[in-house]
Amino acid sequence: MRRAIDLGRRGADSGHGGPFGAVIVKQGQIVGEGWNQVIASNDPTAHGEIEAIRDACRRTGSFDLEGCDLYTSGEPCSMCLSAIYWARIERVFYGFSIQAAAEAGFDDRFIFEQLDLPREKREIPATQVLGDEAAAVLRAFAADPDRVRY
Repeated sequence: MRRAIDLGRRGADSGHGGPFGAVIVKQGQIVGEGWNQVIASNDPTAHGEIEAIRDACRRTGSFDLEGCDLYTSGEPCSMCLSAIYWARIERVFYGFSIQAAAEAGFDDRFIFEQLDLPREKREIPATQVLGDEAAAVLRAFAADPDRVRY
């Protein structure tokens, strides 16, 4: 956890982004780490946890981080939490809370609230277009016995 906090401090002090650092550990060894680089990369998805997941996947040569734990300086936002589930990380340990982050100006409550709403009531409209054509590609992919399952 101290390494995650240090990465967050280093990223914030260098102007890369907010004070969010993350470390991924497997069997007692660090297999990935990252810090918030939203400002440095002009990428709103470059959160510390996402950067750590990307690093761990590169290092391990796998998109599956089963058996790994994630240590992060702050409680994960909804995007990072989703990525944690997609990566199959087993446990998350965090420093400061979502509430503390909100008090510092990183207010994710709006996104969590939007996700709880039905699609048609969300702030950003989502409209299905060419659903049948897109579904045909999906069905072909699903029918491929040689596809990599993830």
